[in-house]
Amino acid sequence: MDTDQRKITPKKKGLIREYAEAAVIAILLALFIRTFVVQAFKIPSGSMEPTLLVGDHILVNKFIYGIKIPFINKTIVPISTPERNDVVVFIYPLDKSKDFIKRVIGLPGDTIEIMGHEIYINGRLLEDPHGHYGREGDNGVPAVEKDHFGPITVPANHLFVMGDNRDHSYDSRFWGFVPVESLRGEAFIIYWSWPNWKRFLHLIE
Repeated sequence: MDTDQRKITPKKKGLIREYAEAAVIAILLALFIRTFVVQAFKIPSGSMEPTLLVGDHILVNKFIYGIKIPFINKTIVPISTPERNDVVVFIYPLDKSKDFIKRVIGLPGDTIEIMGHEIYINGRLLEDPHGHYGREGDNGVPAVEKDHFGPITVPANHLFVMGDNRDHSYDSRFWGFVPVESLRGEAFIIYWSWPNWKRFLHLIE
């Protein structure tokens, strides 16, 4: 009986070791993907409605704007630059413990002016199919601030961003520009939404 136990024990130890190694590899791979490739986020507010709804679970491409050193957000391998109308997740400039999601409206060097529901970039009216306007004065923001903004020029290496739900969005009109280095990545798909389950695998435009 003792002899049989001595024969079985090493096999059990080997099996446990294999499972442990597989678990460690899986964890390291997940951390690598989350840090450099793709990360999941949940939409907590209505500032991007109707594009994104409260309860949408989205995936963000962290690779698209370059490979960054974790924690200091310094780009070591640039890949592409943000484009107008990209939906981006970024570190909120006034509180670096928070992530915000908005749409890129102004690029570095652009002069932005907003009059009513019209956005002018470098003196030309922006085609704005994503902008949604509701009733005025929500979120404690005086309507007069929304009716006329600018002109103001976007600094180098910064972006001007707005929520699609224009009258219900706390964005660059109120707290300023987003440093490009603060970008987490570009939102590209809704992988789950509850109770709006029909939005499953819906591409973000």
